Amino acid sequence: LGRMGQTLRDQVPAAGSTWGGWLPPGIHPDPRPPDEADVVVVGGGVVGWSVAYWLKMLEGRFRRHGMKVLVVERDPTYSRASTVLSVGGIRQQFSLPENIRMSRFSASFLRDINEHLGVPNEPPIDIQFQPSGYLFLASQEGAAKLEATVQLQRDEGAQVVLLSPTQLKEKFPWINTEDVAVASYGLEDEGWFDPWTLLNAFRRKATSLGVHNCCGEFCSWPCMCSWNKTLQVCAHPSQIYMPDSLEYQPVACSIVVNAAGAWAGKLLEADGLPGKLCQPPLPIQPRKRYVFSWHCPDGPGLSCPFLVDTSGAYFRRDGIAGNYLGGMSPPEEEEPDPSDLSVDHDYFQEQLWPRLARRVPSFESLRVRGAWAGYYDYNTFDRNGVLGPHPRLENLFLAAGFSGHGLQHSPAAGRAVAELVVRGRFESLDLRRLGWARLEDREPLHEGGVV
Repeated sequence: LGRMGQTLRDQVPAAGSTWGGWLPPGIHPDPRPPDEADVVVVGGGVVGWSVAYWLKMLEGRFRRHGMKVLVVERDPTYSRASTVLSVGGIRQQFSLPENIRMSRFSASFLRDINEHLGVPNEPPIDIQFQPSGYLFLASQEGAAKLEATVQLQRDEGAQVVLLSPTQLKEKFPWINTEDVAVASYGLEDEGWFDPWTLLNAFRRKATSLGVHNCCGEFCSWPCMCSWNKTLQVCAHPSQIYMPDSLEYQPVACSIVVNAAGAWAGKLLEADGLPGKLCQPPLPIQPRKRYVFSWHCPDGPGLSCPFLVDTSGAYFRRDGIAGNYLGGMSPPEEEEPDPSDLSVDHDYFQEQLWPRLARRVPSFESLRVRGAWAGYYDYNTFDRNGVLGPHPRLENLFLAAGFSGHGLQHSPAAGRAVAELVVRGRFESLDLRRLGWARLEDREPLHEGGVV
């Protein structure tokens, strides 16, 4: 208990650096991609591999001969991948019904993960899930909004309670409740887990079902004809740049799924896709987020939830030895340069630490252990994922823009996109509102629970 991601976190390099080419066990891309595929999934993060897994699980009438699925990932070391650089949280406490439903689906999936992703003759999957509710604090100005959001969460079946300042202090005596008017606390299906284990579980299972994968950079689109429901291979291939060659490898395909995360918007501007088809542009950008690790032997201890402060700062316990992880999203006008994953340590000293110490007085004496940075695939339009087909390219599907909650929603998002590809409609969850249409209609679906 308490060892969320220790296999990964124990290998965190010096602050400010990345993984430096570390190759996780089990990642063995094919030396070159096949000449053709029914579906090419661009992006080998947890969302991309979830899509690939669900495509094979739902292939239905294609099962006799098998649907050929190819996952293309440009960085098999995952040194810059959002998945493995996240803090691994899952929660039910969102303000949009679709996000709550995806969280509930994913929680059920993770609870029975070995039934879904277990591979015969391999050890059982242990994602090291740590059940611990999220605790959202609200000031007087935000109290009414939080209360309304909790009512919505309850209507969707989530187990969430409201706590008064007195109740909050009784349950968590180490919290300074000054300026807190109300708090919401999740009672089940919330906590954190090891992101790498989930990614590798999806990959191993999908590979065992016949999914191909290669290391390369998708750089040219196939002929984007109307969706051919027989999934015949299109005659005009896409191009994949191979890192160990000066050549481009053509791959003829019928359908492309853009699951490129923080680079999903830029991917649509690749050579071969007419500019007029990029309008409106996909508003997904890489946003750099810092995660800091610190030690505080007198801190909250085992009772520590995943706390989200009124100031936007967050933290959670990391193991059982007085270690914690935390961070905070900066205001829009102070976004750090996303060109690399270096860490600004002054950000902790000047911005994050004062907020942490104000809420938890024992954090006055904390000692920083390290830090790293990762990317949000940030949807600047409304901070929600974009799921479904491109409005004018029926054989181009999107699964990106989750703005920090892609890991926890990956089982649901992958299933949703696979249902659209294979069956032409959503079946498990109605996620139509998360499609491209809202971008064209300029009708955002604002999510108030982005941390």
